[in-house]
Amino acid sequence: MSGRYQIVVLPGDGIGPEITEAGLLVLEAAARDGGFEIETELLPAGAVAIEAYGDPLPTHVLEAALGADAVLLGAVGLAHPPPLGEPRPEEAILRLRVALGAFVDLRRGRCLPGLEHVSALRPELASRVDMIVVREVAGGIFYGEPRGLERTEGRRVAVDTCRYDEQEIRRVVEVACQIATTRDGRVCSVDKANVMYTGRLWREVATEVAAEHGDVEVEHLLVDAAAARMVADPASFDVVVTENLFGDILSDTLAGVVGSSAMVPSASVGGRTGLFEPIHGSAPDIAGRGSANPVGMMLALVGLLAIGLGEHAAAAAVEGALLAAVAGGARTADIAQRGERALTSREFTECVIQELAARPRPVVA
Repeated sequence: MSGRYQIVVLPGDGIGPEITEAGLLVLEAAARDGGFEIETELLPAGAVAIEAYGDPLPTHVLEAALGADAVLLGAVGLAHPPPLGEPRPEEAILRLRVALGAFVDLRRGRCLPGLEHVSALRPELASRVDMIVVREVAGGIFYGEPRGLERTEGRRVAVDTCRYDEQEIRRVVEVACQIATTRDGRVCSVDKANVMYTGRLWREVATEVAAEHGDVEVEHLLVDAAAARMVADPASFDVVVTENLFGDILSDTLAGVVGSSAMVPSASVGGRTGLFEPIHGSAPDIAGRGSANPVGMMLALVGLLAIGLGEHAAAAAVEGALLAAVAGGARTADIAQRGERALTSREFTECVIQELAARPRPVVA
């Protein structure tokens, strides 16, 4: 047996509980086949926690997350943002990242073999898309002070402050360069150095870090140019590193390029405990129908197993089983072509589990 792990599970809102259930079934199967044990604790976060406790991340939930080996999140959010000044479900994610010491978020976007048709690109172009967005998630405009809502001469004024120090930039660019050495060795650092002081500092520090990695090719792009190129020529990117707000936007742009945010995973890491999730929202309009696409959750499990727990063989097995299920025709309604049978979330999950069971089990010492 490799180990025994404690996973805090936050199903969240909307379709969150449905895709979380799918993910846990696959995780349990991977643990059985991999010879390790998983203990899970399901706790509320997001809108359901606000409704029950008046807080999107109650104290007891945060304490449990801090003591876990990994945190698995479904999705949080409401159909419409709450009024200014009221708690937001998304605060759960922001506060969790800070408490867990996560400073970098990894989001890999690719067109899975057999699903090139989901992308707006021609299949021969879509098949070449495989990039990682390395996003700084501990600083920037999401956390800078001062921030808030005030009244000035009877008018409402909202303030958000973007702030970075060089160490925050250095450590995330360092991660990007390290990842690039395991891939094609190319890093694109994205900023807004032409108009923002934080962008100028970002470019200076990124240049300094790049000089320490002679085996990595680093280029700099302004965020607007990067967004345009990500749509026009996404295969030209390998590893993209950028600040918090730009990373949020560009990773969702990448999801659009590959066809759906339902197929992009997220790993917020840097501290002892990582936070793993698909990047899609809670999609309350389809909640309860059993049609949610669990691909992003399955890929998030790959990250949880490999990065969070160090169970690399199990991570590879889950990824292989997912790819095999897709290659065998497993499709939920959002990724099915005309004439293909659309599976429910549960049916899709069963296909992955069947493929997982058919794979050779690793030899456990």
